[in-house]
Amino acid sequence: MLSSRQIFTRALLCGCLLLLVGVAQGQAAGTRIFIDTRDETLTVMRDSTVIRTFSDIAIGRYGKTYFKRQGDNKTPLGSYRIGWINRDSRYYVFLGLTYPDRPAADRALQDGRINEMQWQEIRRALEADKTPPQNTPLGGYIGIHGLGQGDMKLHQQYNWTNGCVALTNAQMDLLLQWARIGTPVEIR
Repeated sequence: MLSSRQIFTRALLCGCLLLLVGVAQGQAAGTRIFIDTRDETLTVMRDSTVIRTFSDIAIGRYGKTYFKRQGDNKTPLGSYRIGWINRDSRYYVFLGLTYPDRPAADRALQDGRINEMQWQEIRRALEADKTPPQNTPLGGYIGIHGLGQGDMKLHQQYNWTNGCVALTNAQMDLLLQWARIGTPVEIR
């Protein structure tokens, strides 16, 4: 039979392990990513403290929008999470976002850009804390990525992506310190 001290010690250790798992997933620490498309910056924050700001990011070649459509080459504004991480991407590393978010899906249903069934699939995925379908008329596979073998001069001079947010490979290496599946990402 365990003593009350042993029970307390084991409970404390279990609590610490759960906290560490949450921190490793980027959730318990309050880490989030804020992308300012106007200033072309990506900022990593923990609660209200700025941890790191990356300048000279690139967004979609045709700007940004709340009304994204597949193939429009615009970066969608909204609130997402990192849904998956591809470390073997042609863009070096790809942090896939849970785009579309619920407001985008609601607007698209209201505007007739998606049908009820597509809206329901998006809604169910988001409610289950999963990545929504990436193949609707709203587009998909939106993320934060590096350049891969891309041209650094082009990156420094133009917004060039198909709707993603691009950083340099070196910036991606630094960002990976804080980016975890589940990390909130706000694009404004």
